[in-house]
Amino acid sequence: MRIQNAMHRQVLILASSQALFQTVSVIVMTIGGLAGANIANTPMLATLPIASMFLGTAIMMFPASIWMARVGRRNGFLCGALFGVSGGIIAAIGVFYNSLFLLASGTFCIGIYQSFAQFYRFAASEVADDAFRSRAISFVMAGGVVAALIGPTLAHFGGPLFIHLEYAGSFLMIAIVSLLAIGILSGLNIPNKLEVKTSFSAGRPWHQIVFQPAYLVALFGSVTGYGIMILGMTATPIAMRHVHHELGSIATVIQLHVLGMFLPSFFTGNLISRFGTLKIMFAGLLLFACYITSALSGTHFFSFAVSLIILGVGWNFLFIGSTALLTGTYTVVEKAKAQAINDMTVFIIGLACSFSAGALVDIFGWYTMNIALVPWVMLSALSLLWLHKKTAKKT
Repeated sequence: MRIQNAMHRQVLILASSQALFQTVSVIVMTIGGLAGANIANTPMLATLPIASMFLGTAIMMFPASIWMARVGRRNGFLCGALFGVSGGIIAAIGVFYNSLFLLASGTFCIGIYQSFAQFYRFAASEVADDAFRSRAISFVMAGGVVAALIGPTLAHFGGPLFIHLEYAGSFLMIAIVSLLAIGILSGLNIPNKLEVKTSFSAGRPWHQIVFQPAYLVALFGSVTGYGIMILGMTATPIAMRHVHHELGSIATVIQLHVLGMFLPSFFTGNLISRFGTLKIMFAGLLLFACYITSALSGTHFFSFAVSLIILGVGWNFLFIGSTALLTGTYTVVEKAKAQAINDMTVFIIGLACSFSAGALVDIFGWYTMNIALVPWVMLSALSLLWLHKKTAKKT
């Protein structure tokens, strides 16, 4: 009983840390493109602050994983949150000086925070036993529900906090939230027997891990889930501004979207245990198809809101399912390279989608951008069917 209580406590700390980190991420996603548009000389650079966040994550994913393999999860997570504090302050200074470079530098630091925080869900899978593992991942991801409730609210509240410095207050909120995360993470205590410190070269070569059918499908599922979600989430505030929706309406849509992303996490783990990983991933793809259909229904508030809710739930099923599938493809000593390759690839795609979102909406429009997602969804569905058939033959 004592061991089980300790396991639940560590998962709770990770879930709380996830809530604060996701709050930071949601604030950037809500006002990053709007703040960039206020400063940038061209609409194509409006989403640079968001793209810079994903660039920081992609660049630091490998170093973060390698360093934590040597010094432990707790030290790495604390370091990441410290970058969040610095990033919020630098971004606010960028707004003060009307400098897109400083603003993007600040969000780059927040991206470094994100590179460490992406391993919260893996840490949860490591402290949990086999029976609790998929639910532990879900509970940590469910921390995003808090982010959905307070992230857009803080972004909206901080927007006009300083006269003539729109959004500077929002970025200062990021520094405060990151500081709170440091306090919570200081209580993290992963047992030594679970905190296996190893070198990046331990276990099988990386290509033997990556080219497993299950790993490839899990990776493509994560890439599809994150890429489409980021594209839709980043493009939405800009598309809504194009048709003259106010910041309050934009914040509400993002809030509903993030709730859609994380609220299902309370039962996604149970659904995976009952129906299987591949079926839940496929359900996520079906919801993505529903998102595209809904996005084509119009540009009024209700259409944006419903579309983004569906997009969020689809992401939840596909991303958590992909994570659960991935955790069965590597050993403990191989986790650093396996997890880093997966998340680095995911955030490179996230970087491309976030940077291109503003240009895609500006050049092609909201409707065409979403229609272009259909082949991507279909290809991901085919990969799931391929793995299902391959697995069925073995049994």
